[in-house]
Amino acid sequence: MNHSNTYRFQPLNVGRWLIWSLFALALVVAPLLFTSGLALTMLSQIGYLIIICLSYNILLGQGGMLSFGHAVYTGLGSFIAVHAMNMAGGGQIMLPLIFVPIVGGLAGMFFAVLLGYVTTKKSGTTFAMITLGIGELVASMALMFPEFFGGEGGITTDRVYGGGWLGITFGSNLQVYYLIAFYCFVCTALMFAFTGTPLGRILNAVRDNPERVEFIGYNTQRVRYFGFIVSGFFAGVGGALAAINFEIVTGADSVSMVRSGGYLLFTFLGGAGFFFGPIIGAVLLVFASVLLSELSKAWLLYLGLVFLFMVMYAPGGVASLIMMNLRLARFGRLRRIVPAYLALGGTALVALLGAAAMIEMTYHLQLNEALGSELVFLGAHLDATALTSWFGAGFVMLTGLALFELCRRQFVRQWGQIQEDIEREIKRGEAA
Repeated sequence: MNHSNTYRFQPLNVGRWLIWSLFALALVVAPLLFTSGLALTMLSQIGYLIIICLSYNILLGQGGMLSFGHAVYTGLGSFIAVHAMNMAGGGQIMLPLIFVPIVGGLAGMFFAVLLGYVTTKKSGTTFAMITLGIGELVASMALMFPEFFGGEGGITTDRVYGGGWLGITFGSNLQVYYLIAFYCFVCTALMFAFTGTPLGRILNAVRDNPERVEFIGYNTQRVRYFGFIVSGFFAGVGGALAAINFEIVTGADSVSMVRSGGYLLFTFLGGAGFFFGPIIGAVLLVFASVLLSELSKAWLLYLGLVFLFMVMYAPGGVASLIMMNLRLARFGRLRRIVPAYLALGGTALVALLGAAAMIEMTYHLQLNEALGSELVFLGAHLDATALTSWFGAGFVMLTGLALFELCRRQFVRQWGQIQEDIEREIKRGEAA
């Protein structure tokens, strides 16, 4: 048979086209549905944080590299972008605002090339410690070189400079949002495409079995280094978009360990093992930092408890929970497990309410003692100095925890039975 005259027909992946179309549509219509100033600010933050969390996941999820210094590349990308905007505003260079994120990306790539060679010399725990050291080094340098980093006050800029681009001045927050949304879609598509490239595939292999990769002739350090550079580029793009959005970049805060820890925490919560996991993480990061921080001064404590809960019961993140339940729905077993979900959620909520009441009373005594001992918690008046308030909150928490544990054990048994049923159904299908 003459193979030169044969053609392979690759069917159109309708599902993938549908998902990307819905993603683009969501980016376009979101500010039309949520029109308040706060909503638009949150949408803009979600846009560039999606890029940053996805760039971090190139290291963590695809390459197995736990980094504690990713904010170095987002922050330096922000600073270079701000300086470029100020130079363009002063007429020193010709740079339309729409190309500033690319400048930030190139800056992030440059510093990834510069620092990544040393960082990727080792893997595992040693790699993590090196990134931590570099992160602290750059954060301390932010205070040593105020002419570049702006000192404690940071560096400000004005994104409205020149004559605009095609009549668009980017003076309004809506125009800035659509600029961020454009880069968000393009960078997300590029990073998804990267997962299918030879470099992306071999990076997965280095994560899973570096010894075998070395055996077949690849230099694992070079693979990690190239992946690190790609991650640095997209981190710089996200940092530049953040600078455009806020028109200010603060000094040590932008490259701090706290900022890096936030990217790590929410990428993990979203689900580092799935491409769309960091997107969920970016959304959670904005909601936690904007909304949860307004509801309670103890929001970081709540965040830590959520992280602890996820590590214990759902180490794959929110994305893994979604995928597992999609599997149940595909085999028609989701309805059987819904009552168990409701029981778990209800008992967990009871335990959370009791714990939250105790936390809020503690914070009230520490921070607001001058306002009196009474506080309002979810419509209920609690006396932070009364023993009955503490006893009641503790009783609610312990009752919720006990009921949650009973429901969890029943859920584990039911979940195992459903998984066995699905496996048997799969085997019957293969045999047929």
